[in-house]
Amino acid sequence: MKMIMAIVSSDDANRVSSHLTKENYSVTKLSTTGGFLKAGNTTILVGTDDDKVEHALEIIKKHSKKRTQVMPSSVVGMDSSIINSHPVEVLVGGATVFILNVERFEKM
Repeated sequence: MKMIMAIVSSDDANRVSSHLTKENYSVTKLSTTGGFLKAGNTTILVGTDDDKVEHALEIIKKHSKKRTQVMPSSVVGMDSSIINSHPVEVLVGGATVFILNVERFEKM
């Protein structure tokens, strides 16, 4: 048995989890924050049999899209003031996925 931990953009989380659920995966969603932009994201936990991991990964990949977002950039000046410069385009979205072995699973 495996535990899939997929960190996805909050914009994609409902789509990913609903498609996993439609395919009979049990899904738990956790609101999380992190990454370069300190933006909200969602960690999706899926416990599944070893032979179903690749199918779950296909669903996650298909429904968690990368996209560009324009972000204001700022620089701290010598006097600790913040100077705004040109907006920067950054790549956001997609998924970061961890697959863990599960030694024991119990549903109580």
